[in-house]
Amino acid sequence: MKDILYIVMPAYNEGDNIKATLDAWYPIVKKHSAGNQSRLVVVDDGSKDDTFKIMKEYAKTHPLFVPTRKPNGGHGPAVLFLYNYAIKKKADWVFQTDSDGQTNPAEFEAFWKDRKKYDAIFGHRSNRGDGKSRAFVEKVVCRLVRHYFGVKVPDANAPFRLMKASILSQYVKKLDPNYNLPNIMITTYFVYYGNKVKFREISFKPREKGINSINVKKITKIGRESLKDFRKLKKEI
Repeated sequence: MKDILYIVMPAYNEGDNIKATLDAWYPIVKKHSAGNQSRLVVVDDGSKDDTFKIMKEYAKTHPLFVPTRKPNGGHGPAVLFLYNYAIKKKADWVFQTDSDGQTNPAEFEAFWKDRKKYDAIFGHRSNRGDGKSRAFVEKVVCRLVRHYFGVKVPDANAPFRLMKASILSQYVKKLDPNYNLPNIMITTYFVYYGNKVKFREISFKPREKGINSINVKKITKIGRESLKDFRKLKKEI
């Protein structure tokens, strides 16, 4: 029996991008449909534009696509919402990326091909098209993860990750549903607890349309707040 794959994405004010993103990723979930049980799921995180309207229209002709909606809570809580959704629906594998068009669907197959060898495969953005400031923030995050948890990772927060759902479910339970940086901690947990993990290099291009809702100032603020969370989560390990 084929593995059930759930590709999940958060979306916020992505009216300019969402149709192209769905067109790019839908063929992948269709290819790996596992008896029509695999799904592409996007949660609209309280967008103020026509993102959800476009998604609902798209779903009419694409049966493996599931548009969902929740009140705005930020990227992190939206990602956790999606993980819990996929786990509840009995996914075998969960792949998370973002809906802004910065990742390349063509790079998914290499991840999927290697899935039997690993518990998780995480993207590594060695070259980033979204600016030096964001690359610097990621380096700081990786240093903090190493400092607090003794875990060395090349990229803790890449939105291009394939994870075994049975293990992901254990780590999602450790995080508050409103936690801002779940992907960082989930990467950390997979490595810290000795799961079989691979980091594979991916491309990461600049956003072509729309406005990124998370700027460096906001990231810095979230990062400062997360320092106390790291201390708390370290104690709970």
